[in-house]
Amino acid sequence: MHIFVPKEMEAETRVAVTPDSVKKLIALGCSVTVEASAGEKSGFIDATYQEAGAHLSTSEQRQENLRQADVIVKVLPLPLEDIACLQPKAWHISFLDTFRYVDALAAFQKQQTNVISLERIPRTSFAQKMDAVSSQSNLAGYVGVLKGIACLKKAVPMFVTAAGTLQPARVFVIGAGVAGLQAIATAKRLGARVEAFDTRPEVEEQVRSVGAKFVKIDLGETGTTQQGYAKSLTDEQLQRQRELLVTTCARADIVITTAKVFGRKAPIIINQAILDAMQPNSVVVDLAVEAGGNTEGLVPGSTTRTNKGVYILGEGYWERNVPMAASQLFANNVVAFLQHILDAGSAQIKQDESDSILSSCWILKDGQNRLK
Repeated sequence: MHIFVPKEMEAETRVAVTPDSVKKLIALGCSVTVEASAGEKSGFIDATYQEAGAHLSTSEQRQENLRQADVIVKVLPLPLEDIACLQPKAWHISFLDTFRYVDALAAFQKQQTNVISLERIPRTSFAQKMDAVSSQSNLAGYVGVLKGIACLKKAVPMFVTAAGTLQPARVFVIGAGVAGLQAIATAKRLGARVEAFDTRPEVEEQVRSVGAKFVKIDLGETGTTQQGYAKSLTDEQLQRQRELLVTTCARADIVITTAKVFGRKAPIIINQAILDAMQPNSVVVDLAVEAGGNTEGLVPGSTTRTNKGVYILGEGYWERNVPMAASQLFANNVVAFLQHILDAGSAQIKQDESDSILSSCWILKDGQNRLK
């Protein structure tokens, strides 16, 4: 089986396969071609891919490599003009949120492509090593705290000096999933006073275990999806949540939001009323930018400041700030997934629709929608 790893789009700093993972894929019986400079932004130079056993191709050979590949591995989906080059029944493995990539999905259907959406890897113990969403969210939570602190005009830990005492910065994290828990742990390690909230009361123990105070808000019946995510709140619950979050946000120096609903636009949690109640020079770090954001007035890809002096950080794709680490984890997830679905003897994909992991993330089979 031949795997091709193309360069990502200009803004993407990550690469889907690292030199170390190339060795593992070759050990599985695969051949690997990597487009020249694909790993440059992540810190992986072409020579290291060649030393690992990969073939190196030029950008001029990109379309031909796409035509010949059995499997394309990327972080984000191929551009539409590249999808048109794929042979029928080729496999494309990447993040592919169907809410955001409608045009790409249609193009894959036209080409009769087999498409794996890594967002849909089930959140089970067995599939944990394949869970690219969690590996990238972990880093996003870490980077979000660092970015928030860089924007803040205060010191974070407590300082007791002869010139006076500086109180620790207050950080409030909304959502205690993977990104949220990492944000809590990072802020705590840096000396902040940390509070956190989640719609799932059962995560209180996890929040406390990483050093934060859990803020309790009674929203009525909430729950968790089969994939381990928080269920969507009703409009009434969202409004009550906003009303009760005002006080906590108003005393925070940094508010970090993490609420995403898979396959849908992210809910607005920080509305204008909350922003108006916050202190001047406080910071909102929105980790749900790619899904539309949790903050009213957010400008994706930019840092803005409200009339009352609150900074809103809407950079998005926060894990791109640590591309070497993000690429290493993503590549490990991909290798683990391929190890699971490849036949050890032939190095071909076992198209076993009864396999719970493959069936969860295999969204197009030869171009046919399996999500119906």
